[in-house]
Amino acid sequence: MKKTLCTASAMVLALAAAPAMAQDGLKIGMSFQEMNNPYFVSMQEALNEAAESIGAEVVVTDAAHDVAKQISDIEDMLQQGIDILLINPTDSAGVESAVTMAKAQDVVVVAVDAQANGPVDTFVGSKNRDAGYMSCKYLADELDGKGEVAILDGIPVVPILERVEGCKAAFAEYEGITLVDTQNGRQDRSVALGVVENMIQSHADLAGIFSVNDGGAMGALAAIQGSGRDIKLTSVDGAPEAVKAIADGGPFIETTAQFPRDQVRVGLAMALAQTWGARVVPKAVPIDVRVVDAENAADFAW
Repeated sequence: MKKTLCTASAMVLALAAAPAMAQDGLKIGMSFQEMNNPYFVSMQEALNEAAESIGAEVVVTDAAHDVAKQISDIEDMLQQGIDILLINPTDSAGVESAVTMAKAQDVVVVAVDAQANGPVDTFVGSKNRDAGYMSCKYLADELDGKGEVAILDGIPVVPILERVEGCKAAFAEYEGITLVDTQNGRQDRSVALGVVENMIQSHADLAGIFSVNDGGAMGALAAIQGSGRDIKLTSVDGAPEAVKAIADGGPFIETTAQFPRDQVRVGLAMALAQTWGARVVPKAVPIDVRVVDAENAADFAW
């Protein structure tokens, strides 16, 4: 693992020095699962900045959580002659045919944030299991190791499944913590609002909620505030709105932050390494996560 991270660091340094290695005509395709999310907006901004530094062209598409559209988008990119495909899959298994098509055309493929099935060259993503574990341990500690808790789940892609797995592992370490409900808020504020309202009505002793992302957490926060109940909330992402809510105090007490800009920068560095002739590139590069709470929220930003 240490060797992998050192290799990643070397690639990032190479990318930082890229103006001296500018490759006019290099075309990078980035297929996002969605763009209606500050997390992916910041990722796109970082990609554009990095591509500009090496004189490369970027083609960006938004699948809007539609796997058929994502496959069609990638087919269009391949027709445009992309050299590198950065894919943030809306469905890890569903995009396998698109990954296979890209590799058949000798395109370097790097999955970012969520793994994709098929012959992907490298996967760069957050330590999602760690993120879920850290948030739920934080919640359990804030509840003094006892009380009823619930999980606000999301779309069943690998990062979300890993966060839930980590969360349950943390809760299991506390004899006094009881997981009483798990419902799907689809990582959407408006959906999560209704789901959490139902959770609160169904569980009179509910003391804490973990949301798999900050979008859902903001809906959960509104539901908690509307109920007037003392229910603590934790989450994963580090979105600006969530960080502000934590800094302001109240039910939202923690989010385990990811680093979307770092993920896409490292992902591009991995792809460039292969484009420049590297024969040994890590198959996976994990990116650390960090707890953000009232003590450090004011100083945190993606």
